[in-house]
Amino acid sequence: MNTAIPGYGLWLLAAINAAFFIFFAWSFYKPLNARDWRSFGLYSAFIVALFAEMYGFPLTLFLLGGWLSSRFPEVDWLSHDAGHLLEMLFGWRVNPHFGPFHLASFVLIGGGFWLLAAAWPALYRAQREGRIAREGPYARIRHPQYVGFFLIMTGFLLQWPTLLTLAMYPVLVWVYARLSIAEERDCVERFGEDYRRYMAEVPRFIPRGRRAAQAVEARR
Repeated sequence: MNTAIPGYGLWLLAAINAAFFIFFAWSFYKPLNARDWRSFGLYSAFIVALFAEMYGFPLTLFLLGGWLSSRFPEVDWLSHDAGHLLEMLFGWRVNPHFGPFHLASFVLIGGGFWLLAAAWPALYRAQREGRIAREGPYARIRHPQYVGFFLIMTGFLLQWPTLLTLAMYPVLVWVYARLSIAEERDCVERFGEDYRRYMAEVPRFIPRGRRAAQAVEARR
């Protein structure tokens, strides 16, 4: 597709990438109810906004272009590499695709998808058997699928931050936190004391350290 800005105006490429990452997450997450679809829809909106700027129109670079050019005149802020904003701002003298922020983003995104993939079978088996999911990632955190989405979105922000996704990120984190609370409330109503005990033993989002986990295990 022809474009006056090298590396942008590639809307078909933006659509393909967004569709790929949305389908990839769906293949692991597989929403089952309205709450699941709501959380997946929020993730999908984030991905669409991200790739619309990554390959479509660089809105963030246009809005911040004047300030960025005055502070960093050596950078061509309309080049596609400049979209790796953190790599440019920190001035790493390497290809931005191999810079520390980009590499860290791969770790976070890969970890997020791994968590989604590992959590789904455990949750599916538990739902079929009418019990609480306790194995796999659910042995360490109560909401591994939400944490997976957190990791993926954080990784993409490190790789290609935009004003829109930066504005969306805290809102999505807050919404996911509220969804997790609502989910726990439903589980307490369904499983009663068993789920309250599970909540006392397993953290919501951040796993305990080894010693803390061993201390909890010893109290069982």
